Amino acid sequence: MRKSPKSLIKQTNHGSQTRTTSTKSPFELKPKYANFKKVQASRPGFNSTLPITYTKNPDPDWKYGKGSSDTSGLEKGHIEIDPYEDGRPMISNYKLLVSGVPRPISFVSTISKDGTRNLAPFSYFQVVDHDPPIFVIGFSGRAGRLKDTMRNLVETGECVISVVSEHMIEAVNATSLDVPYGQSEWELSGMHPAPSSTVKAERVKEAVFSVEGKLLEMKDLDYGHAKLGKPFGSLAIIQATRFWVREDALGEKGEEIDLSVMRPLVQLGGIQYGRVRETFELPRPSLAMELAEKSSGLEVFLDLEEKK
Repeated sequence: MRKSPKSLIKQTNHGSQTRTTSTKSPFELKPKYANFKKVQASRPGFNSTLPITYTKNPDPDWKYGKGSSDTSGLEKGHIEIDPYEDGRPMISNYKLLVSGVPRPISFVSTISKDGTRNLAPFSYFQVVDHDPPIFVIGFSGRAGRLKDTMRNLVETGECVISVVSEHMIEAVNATSLDVPYGQSEWELSGMHPAPSSTVKAERVKEAVFSVEGKLLEMKDLDYGHAKLGKPFGSLAIIQATRFWVREDALGEKGEEIDLSVMRPLVQLGGIQYGRVRETFELPRPSLAMELAEKSSGLEVFLDLEEKK
């Protein structure tokens, strides 16, 4: 059940009081390159016309019980890391996680209660269910004021989420600037707003796939941080109310989005992004069909399980 905006504001403001320990953002990372423009100039140009290609899966002859197609990692050890170790800075966990977990990028449009529009990217983002369609957006704990998107979501309960494609990335990146609250990012990005059907926030016209949504819950992720005077994050749980798909990307049955048109990006560690340009297909197995296929070897493992 959706909480009322007033209760959400009260809960969030209570949490934000513990987030004012510092005015400096810990996410202001040191530049990787002394002169990025010089490094960029030495690289080949971006080719937006490269086709989506399909390859075989890594091991087409894989059988049950075979394990990884590359066993060289078995000869290597692993290093144990305690994320709460004394003296380990929070930013070390951040760097480790974003370099180890590729993330889809959401481009979130909201509007404040006084009508100011906001655009911002988030990589702590995912769809978590389809009936009803539910999305989550994570807001990292930060000192000082709340993120504008979070504040607007709490106050209005509405947003539009667009999935970031290759052709949008520079404009999307520009909206990550920490401009003062009340300053709209639409103009500095150059993106074009389009009307929504079920929410007041406008959707991004250039996006291939956008989702109108309403806030079900803003959950504070405070598991002891408040007692220690540390900032803590929040999780927005959002129910989709409308989908928007660019006409040339939508399949005939209205069920699938063409990857060659969508061309989504994933965010990696640091300032790295990944393209989805090469793919393979791997059918999900059916127990009945696999048992019927005697050469699969599955029956042996099920027999072993039954004897335990």
